[in-house]
Amino acid sequence: MDTKNATSDILLQCSYKFEVVIANDYGKVFLLAEENTLICELMKGYVPIEEFKEIFNATVPFIEKLGIKKFIFDKQKLRVFHQQSMEWYFLNWKKEIYSLGLSIHRKILPQNEPLFKLAVEAGLAKIKRENQDTIISLLDIQYCASVPEAIKI
Repeated sequence: MDTKNATSDILLQCSYKFEVVIANDYGKVFLLAEENTLICELMKGYVPIEEFKEIFNATVPFIEKLGIKKFIFDKQKLRVFHQQSMEWYFLNWKKEIYSLGLSIHRKILPQNEPLFKLAVEAGLAKIKRENQDTIISLLDIQYCASVPEAIKI
């Protein structure tokens, strides 16, 4: 695993106060209490759907208890796009956290991986096409190039 661009290193370099609130082999979730933000960094090139769900389900109590307003999803280490994970993420998890008041999402895609970006765009289009009642249009979703940019906007 390449750690030179690890979220924790970037947060330290930028002098953000943070706490690691969830950690396993597949991902870490950082709480930036002063920014009212959670950052999820996936640590592997591929994350099995059950591990993916476990990480994201574990964020819900923090979002609810702390009233988190922004969620940053750092996917830079991913190399495999998984449609079923994306569908669950948009149709289940995002719907649940939207009901808790979280609607600001920032995403950081793998750098120099144009096929990954195309797969994400196609996957999102499929979700929108097949699920007319999604909350996607109610969310503030923006793609960013870095963690500091995602925190700022």
